[in-house]
Amino acid sequence: MTPSSEPVGPAAPEPSTADGPGVDAPVESTVEESAGCAPWPDAVPDPVRARLAELGAEALGALPAVDVPHPLRPVARFAPAKRARVGGPTIVAALRDNTAFRTAVLEWLREHRGPALDPPAEDPVGVAAAGLLRGDPGAAGHLELVAKRADDAAARAERDAALVKLAKVEAELAAVRARLAEADGAADRARAEGEAELERLRKRLREQGVRLREAKDAAATARAAAERAGAEVDARVAALTEQLARERERVEVERARAAKAVADADAARQSAREARQADEVRLALLVNQIGGAVEGLRRELVLGDGRGPRPADLVAGASTGGGAGRRVDDPKQLDRLLAMPGVHLVVDGYNVTKTGYSDLSLADQRDRLTRQLAALAARTSAEITLVFDGAGVVAVPVAGPRLVRVMFSDPGVLADDVIRALVAGEPVGRLVVVATSDKAVADAVRGRGAHTVPSAVLLTRLGRV
Repeated sequence: MTPSSEPVGPAAPEPSTADGPGVDAPVESTVEESAGCAPWPDAVPDPVRARLAELGAEALGALPAVDVPHPLRPVARFAPAKRARVGGPTIVAALRDNTAFRTAVLEWLREHRGPALDPPAEDPVGVAAAGLLRGDPGAAGHLELVAKRADDAAARAERDAALVKLAKVEAELAAVRARLAEADGAADRARAEGEAELERLRKRLREQGVRLREAKDAAATARAAAERAGAEVDARVAALTEQLARERERVEVERARAAKAVADADAARQSAREARQADEVRLALLVNQIGGAVEGLRRELVLGDGRGPRPADLVAGASTGGGAGRRVDDPKQLDRLLAMPGVHLVVDGYNVTKTGYSDLSLADQRDRLTRQLAALAARTSAEITLVFDGAGVVAVPVAGPRLVRVMFSDPGVLADDVIRALVAGEPVGRLVVVATSDKAVADAVRGRGAHTVPSAVLLTRLGRV
């Protein structure tokens, strides 16, 4: 921060060395010759101080080291602009207090910046700075002029700021007045609306008073009706109480009759149990007799043991081979169906395998499903027929796995048609279960009395084999 006033005193000589006087001593003699002896004023305006710092900073970089005071030697290494900005106060203090340094700067300015020491009258700051450097007695008047102009400029700036602030305040006042007028209008409208609402409320209050009187009249009427209804209810309760007593007497009589009927029923149940035991003995004797007759008839007719070809083996349009499959719906219900004697499970092969493991090749699908069905057949003793489409099969296997009949449809015949034919070829009354998720096939075989099981259900059941 640049001080506004400096104490005035004689310049202190530079320190001397052990060999003699200081290096600035020769310059001291020149001071008296080149610089005036007018003292610096106590107060130097800031513009003049800044001009002195600029001139001193410009000369500082070109002066010999012997002419530069020790405090200014670090500043001399800076660029001229930085010297004036950073070391300005130090430079001005050296110009004020060090006569030798001021004389050296004055000589350099006379040699290299002559116009700076003879500025025009229109530049009072330059005139005042040059007068201070030269020690002119009239420099004080120029300093007063600069200070006066600086004060005038500050006053004008304050006035301009005050005018701007006044304009802002006037604008805010106008806005406040506008808002106030708007608020007055809103208040008037609100007052009018409030009066209208008050009138509406008064009207509603009068209407409510009329309704209240009507409600009181209705309540009095209802109260009278309630009293009459209460009397009727009391009479009805008395009648019902009397009827309940009669009903209790009748219930006691019926309970006695029921006890007698229970005793008669126990006796009848005992008699029926004894009769049923006798009937069961007679029925067992009859069944044994029928069984012996059937066995004798089988021997007389020389019937086989039922191991010959079954109807599914005689269906046209298909041939046996190997394959795989998958899919089911309710595993517990499927277990109950497969536990029935003589059940025939027909499996739509590719419909099951593509539901369960479509990522395998067709041959691997057929092999996997066939192995799982063989294990299921071994556990349930069910007859199982596995049907695949023959299209695309290069070679139909000539032998299938044990316990599972594997069939491939002939060229031009669909596996769906083979499944329908298998169901149609079964005798009426035989339990047939078809595993498929094909809606058309399922609807067709259900029409012929067969049970259908979705492929996902069968796959779930096979996963537990």
